[in-house]
Amino acid sequence: MSLSADILRSYRAPRAVLRARLARSEGERSAIFYLLLACVLFFVAQWPRLSLEAALDDSIPFQARMAGALFGWLFVAPLFFYALAGVLGLGLRLIRPGTPWLAIRLAVFWALLASAPLALVTGLVAPMAGGQGAAAAAAGLAVLVCFFLLLGAGLRVALEAGERVA
Repeated sequence: MSLSADILRSYRAPRAVLRARLARSEGERSAIFYLLLACVLFFVAQWPRLSLEAALDDSIPFQARMAGALFGWLFVAPLFFYALAGVLGLGLRLIRPGTPWLAIRLAVFWALLASAPLALVTGLVAPMAGGQGAAAAAAGLAVLVCFFLLLGAGLRVALEAGERVA
């Protein structure tokens, strides 16, 4: 299936999607692709909010805000998510020693990518809500909950992959 169809299907059957992605994975290339694509989408989701903030407070120009978001999402965030995958991997390998590292990374990176469309919606909702408020907070919370639910499902698939290996 296509990437966008699998992202939509992840909201209904996240474990089945990740199992299929893991079965046809191209190894680390697909994992890094999912991570970088997710980071780019999260960066794009910041644009409306950054534009509103620059319009309301001109002490920091829009270009500087964009440069900071670019640095954060394309250079720092990938390192953070690799570290998160490493920490989760160490914990899961204590539970089931044969758990494949690639399956754990794919679970983390796919959860981030599959929650990216909600982040794009949040990026549109936040400026309409004035950048603050209940609507913006609810949209941000929805992205976070979606990420953790997809991550939990993905980590279960990684543990299942560890059972097959062991």
